[in-house]
Amino acid sequence: MSELQTIHPLRVIPREEHNVSRREISPNALRVLYRLREAGFGAYLVGGAVRDLLVGGHPKDFDVATDATPEQVKQLFRNCRLIGRRFRLAHVVFGREIIEVATFRANADDGSGDRETHEGGRVLRDNVFGSIEDDAIRRDFTANALYYAIEDFSVRDYVGGFEDVRNRLMRLIGDPDTRYREDPVRMLRAVRLAAKLDFEIETATAEPIPRLAPLLSEAAPARLFEECLKLFLTGRAVASFEGLERHGLLDALFPESAAALQANRSGALRRMLIAGLRSTDARVANDEPVSPAFLFALLLWPAYCRSLAQLQQGGMHAAEAERRAADRVTVHQLNTIALPRRFSLPMQEIWLLQSRFSLRQRKRVFRLLAHPRFRAAFDFLNLRLAASNEHADDVAFWREAQTQPGDALAVQLDAQSPAAEAGANGAPRRRRRRRGGSAASGE
Repeated sequence: MSELQTIHPLRVIPREEHNVSRREISPNALRVLYRLREAGFGAYLVGGAVRDLLVGGHPKDFDVATDATPEQVKQLFRNCRLIGRRFRLAHVVFGREIIEVATFRANADDGSGDRETHEGGRVLRDNVFGSIEDDAIRRDFTANALYYAIEDFSVRDYVGGFEDVRNRLMRLIGDPDTRYREDPVRMLRAVRLAAKLDFEIETATAEPIPRLAPLLSEAAPARLFEECLKLFLTGRAVASFEGLERHGLLDALFPESAAALQANRSGALRRMLIAGLRSTDARVANDEPVSPAFLFALLLWPAYCRSLAQLQQGGMHAAEAERRAADRVTVHQLNTIALPRRFSLPMQEIWLLQSRFSLRQRKRVFRLLAHPRFRAAFDFLNLRLAASNEHADDVAFWREAQTQPGDALAVQLDAQSPAAEAGANGAPRRRRRRRGGSAASGE
């Protein structure tokens, strides 16, 4: 790590000047802190937990930083396991809760081979240990480099993070270009944390992001999948999406959807996407589950609509075009984000079921109602009203169909069948099917 900003003079914020309380800290984290102290080691609550407590939040994870090596931590705790090769860590396990304990790391290579960087500046391995001052300046954002000391209940600040938290600023420690090249995912973290905490990204920290966004292609697709879940499934999906747009990261994460949104002059696709993300935030706030399959069906819907329209304009039959568009969008997206099949297949089913909502034949209606993805696909259809009222009749029909007894629904469908809609000369009137179905029409 080069050109890190000069360390600030240590500022110790006493207990009476901050709001971090032991009552808000996990009892298991306190056990780890006290045992490390009793064994003669320095031990501090660090990172996101301290930051979140300072802004009145309720952290779910509590991390500890110490001058004890991972092997020394393991000797103190029978319920400890060592993990990681890139970053060796100790996990102290208390049932379902894991307290992560990290040894203070240095910001320079000591020649031991325990720090390895890519020629582009990306850190591949970092297990050179150092002092708490070293540890502070190698962290990513100033707000994440605050240490809560159990011996006097103070907060220790080596990089100006306390004031940045007060001012609600996300600021990188060191030269932004260098830090993003070390780990391009930091650009996503900046957006995610700013959205989560309602912070602004400091000007110098934000400036290189659009220019360096293509570096995300170097990140592991599996890691980007996990980062997307954090961006969109923690209750701040709308703010995260708007942050990705604002800082030029949407093109890097979802290139085909970004292109489709830019080409959709009416803004219908974006209205639907935002409505879906707003609904996702509401479900998270109510502790209701949100499927990653549904989330990615929403995020990649613009790409699917555009691909489907292109195939149909080329003369491909509607059903074949739908299948081909779904496969094409999924395969292309896998180059960036490793979407597991257990999510990509249900995502495609949600898309492919959309054109079946316009059909009213009795067998088709009952078959669709019995489909395992029916509810998710219907919820998706309902969201499409945010883009166009074209689907209002379909939504009304299927909402009512779910509430009716089977025999009553069958009678209603029989009464509406083409055979019952005979014209004046007794010949049945045939319903005209819209060419290309309804998957992308009007959107």
